Amino acid sequence: MVNPPIFRIFAYMKKYSLLILLFTTLFSINLNAQNSYIQCEDTCTHVHGIDLSHYQGDVFWETVGENTKMAYVYLKATEGGDRIDSKYEKNIELAHKYGLKVGSYHFFRPKTNLTTQLENFRTQCLPSEQDLIPMIDIETKGGLSTEEFCDSLFKFLGMVEKAYRQKPILYTGTNFYNHYLAGKVDGYKLMIAQYSSREPVLDDGNDYTAWQYTAKGRINGINGYVDKSRLMGKHSLRELRFMHR
Repeated sequence: MVNPPIFRIFAYMKKYSLLILLFTTLFSINLNAQNSYIQCEDTCTHVHGIDLSHYQGDVFWETVGENTKMAYVYLKATEGGDRIDSKYEKNIELAHKYGLKVGSYHFFRPKTNLTTQLENFRTQCLPSEQDLIPMIDIETKGGLSTEEFCDSLFKFLGMVEKAYRQKPILYTGTNFYNHYLAGKVDGYKLMIAQYSSREPVLDDGNDYTAWQYTAKGRINGINGYVDKSRLMGKHSLRELRFMHR
């Protein structure tokens, strides 16, 4: 017997309702898995922090300061030889005012004159305003060979260490590190970026101090996404303290 059209419609509706339910369930499971690490500061005991630049626009620091899980912030100060982050001066003043431990970072451009880059960074990253050691953001080889890139980078790091009388912390991604820096970095603290639920694994087995685990974090007081990180294992903020000599 052929089913009347109305019964066939009900059958199709039931079939597609089940498919929609299945898709929604899978999506929810996946979203919860992502949120388990993006929002882990709500339930864990790790020391968490953020990094900011002009991309976040105007920050309501009073509100950020009330979020006790954000213990530190790294602020973009400079990039290359002449770029100064437009929000740096305001951000560092207010971050201090509302109780966060503050450090500053420089985005490294391997082909730009090293002395010019250092002077650019030093005009903004003033020792008297720092709670945390400087950070060097390493994300590009600038079209150089690996050998040329490493030569430029390590010369610059030596210059930064001499200028501030302490080694900076190095920020880079897992893949970039494993491709170009594995086995070459010794004695530097590391912040490793990897946006997944899995902790980063460095090919040379090197230890790292902090893990930037998401670029899509949310926090009251900041419009849009923000990078979040946390300290690893038994590492503490004391290890990142800027030594005022």
